[in-house]
Amino acid sequence: MIAEDPPPRSTGPGGPSGPRPFFVYGTLRAGGANHDRFLRGRILAREPARLTGAVLYDGPGYPYAVEESGGRVRGELVTALPEAYESLLTDLDRLEGYVPGDPRNLYERVTRDVERADGATVRAWVYLAAPRVADRLRAQGRPIPGGEWPDRR
Repeated sequence: MIAEDPPPRSTGPGGPSGPRPFFVYGTLRAGGANHDRFLRGRILAREPARLTGAVLYDGPGYPYAVEESGGRVRGELVTALPEAYESLLTDLDRLEGYVPGDPRNLYERVTRDVERADGATVRAWVYLAAPRVADRLRAQGRPIPGGEWPDRR
């Protein structure tokens, strides 16, 4: 038997198994500075959710989720309207400065299990701090207590 390569950390629009919801934890949350600009009229559902295995760090006007065992990040699970999915994915990649394979990325778009309020989990897109950013935050950053970004400007 030949071992298969692990799946890529991130992929192009839709990913290998079709559209996924998005886990948002900063300016894209309801009441956040980018919510109306990017999500209004393009989403089917929004619900409270949390990402385990990550810690939230304060950034320059927006937060970063960094993978760390034992951490939890509170946010929202957002499901795009089917007809808006591809353009929303493209726009969110642009907002987060994410380009597949670019070492200058501030964020990486990855799939992770996210827990809904009822305890069920769903696979979702999450923008996590890119490795070089995550290393800097772990060394010098300021974690946000409780894993919920308080700024809803």
